[in-house]
Amino acid sequence: MANELEGKVAVVTGGAVGIGRGIALDFAAAGADVAITWVSHETEGKETVAAIEALGRRALGMALDATSSADVDRFFTAVVDGLGRLDICVNNAGGLVGRVPLPEMSDAHWDAVIALNLTSAFYCTRAALARMAEDGRIVNVASVAALNGGGPGAAAYAAAKAGMCGFTRGVVREASPKRITVNAVAPGLILDTPFHPNFTPPEDQQASIRATPLGRPGYPADVASAVSWLCSPGAGWVTGETINISGGSYLA
Repeated sequence: MANELEGKVAVVTGGAVGIGRGIALDFAAAGADVAITWVSHETEGKETVAAIEALGRRALGMALDATSSADVDRFFTAVVDGLGRLDICVNNAGGLVGRVPLPEMSDAHWDAVIALNLTSAFYCTRAALARMAEDGRIVNVASVAALNGGGPGAAAYAAAKAGMCGFTRGVVREASPKRITVNAVAPGLILDTPFHPNFTPPEDQQASIRATPLGRPGYPADVASAVSWLCSPGAGWVTGETINISGGSYLA
């Protein structure tokens, strides 16, 4: 991937930690300038910005509520004003919010999960398409939960991530006149992120690893390498796809 993204400008929402940070640093290593966002990880976000700059690339980092249409629009305007263009948008912002059994789930919880994981991707994709150069790339970070329903109490999250896969396919024809590709990735159990320590007990993590055909968990680099390929010139004939990055766990 060395210099395959030279001259490109990429946005990675939720790029301060975990999968987003891995993607942002992989982009920078491939030659791209990178803008990242965060909500509650300002310290880590500033560290990621510094790491991007240490790779010799320009970086921009700022707090963003991706569930606010107006805030998203202001952010993408700042990216183009600050970095000069937009070539890549990775919609990575999201999260489980909490595990809540469906009979106990409030309207507010459902709405919050859909807004954070699906509506945010709509807002960011709309803003990106209005500003993106020809031959651009959009990648949505979904989840294997879109295929297997996730664990207990994750129905809203699974629905949002399945919706993201459908949204990915729906955008393809609108983006294709500018040769912009639109794809998704569906990670499985990815460690070294804030997600599982908060929502998945260690014994459940180990059970998931045992059920994974490849016999190990994933890490941010596993997702980042796939996303970087989707954003490379070599993937210019790939669009409307969801790539499962789960060690085959969706088959279990």
